[in-house]
Amino acid sequence: MSDLFLGTPMQEHREPTPSRRSRHDDKNRRAHEKRQRRRRTIIVLTLAVALVGGAGYVVWSVVGGLFGGDSGTETVSDYPGPGYGEVQVQVAPGDTGAAIGTTLQENGVVATVSAFTSAYAANPSATSIQPGTYSLLLEMRASDAVNALLNTENRVSYKVTIPEGFTVAQIYDKIYEVTTIPVADLQAAAADTASIGLPAEANGNVEGWLFPSTYLVEPEATATSVLSQMTAKTVEVLTAKAVPNDQWETVLIKASLVEREGKSAEDRAKIAQAIDNRIGREMALQIDSTVSYGLGTPGVPPTTAQTKDSSNPYNTYEFLGLPPGPIASPGEVSIDAVLNPTPGDWLFWVTVNLTTGETLFANNLDDHNANVDKLREWQAANQ
Repeated sequence: MSDLFLGTPMQEHREPTPSRRSRHDDKNRRAHEKRQRRRRTIIVLTLAVALVGGAGYVVWSVVGGLFGGDSGTETVSDYPGPGYGEVQVQVAPGDTGAAIGTTLQENGVVATVSAFTSAYAANPSATSIQPGTYSLLLEMRASDAVNALLNTENRVSYKVTIPEGFTVAQIYDKIYEVTTIPVADLQAAAADTASIGLPAEANGNVEGWLFPSTYLVEPEATATSVLSQMTAKTVEVLTAKAVPNDQWETVLIKASLVEREGKSAEDRAKIAQAIDNRIGREMALQIDSTVSYGLGTPGVPPTTAQTKDSSNPYNTYEFLGLPPGPIASPGEVSIDAVLNPTPGDWLFWVTVNLTTGETLFANNLDDHNANVDKLREWQAANQ
């Protein structure tokens, strides 16, 4: 009966066996969890890489420029131009295209150094860019910046022209007139002979050593830098002409006399010979311009009494030989006259026409006096 109503006899209790579907679902769940874990790992790694990369970028941005060239932060390779405003930039002596480009970029003239160096390399004339201060636009096209530096009209340097035969006092006045550097500053700079490069051969006297020429003086120039240019030019000229150092001062003294006494190159070479002839015969030079210099009145003829004043060390009527120093800054023509005097036996010379500078020479006193009479005639006719 029991079998009839209760079915099969009770068996021992067991955990139910999972069905095929439930096993499939469990497998999918584990795969999904695995994919989730993989995704999280990838995200973490990506964030880590991004953080490391960002840190590296920051470090490179800060110190990268210390190790090479551009920082890589520029977003504009070249400005379209033409530019605006105004800025002054200085090209230093010896600057390369890259150095100029760096200066221009730092001052906002060009967008990148590479743009400028490319334009510099493409312009055959670029290597002739001269040192100096230039007025340029902001945000210029690099090729336009190169052309602007080649245009001398953009130079803002002062042009100081020192004529041949100027004395130190006249040179100081000319420098002040053009640059407004005070005369007192120039005098102080000249007193510091080492700072201006004055050679020992000058014996501390700058007279005659400020070479007559045209100089470009930068707006920020000092008295020392200006005078240094001039003394350096004198040394350059004497060196180029192979004048021995121990003859520098002597050559400049003679050349300064020739400069003030003669007008044409031909006359100066004769005067240089006449000076040598007089010194060789131990004759007093008797040059009025030396006396006037010693009196502080260059260009004004001395009186008879002044030519007898032995208190004036530049009085070549009273003292034999050359004066103690140059009396002006001689130019190359006068220096060449001293180095290559015209052979002759002249002992005297006199300018007989003060307008044209015509000068007559003589080897004896009688002929010289006759020439002096011609000067008197000219003076009488031109009072």
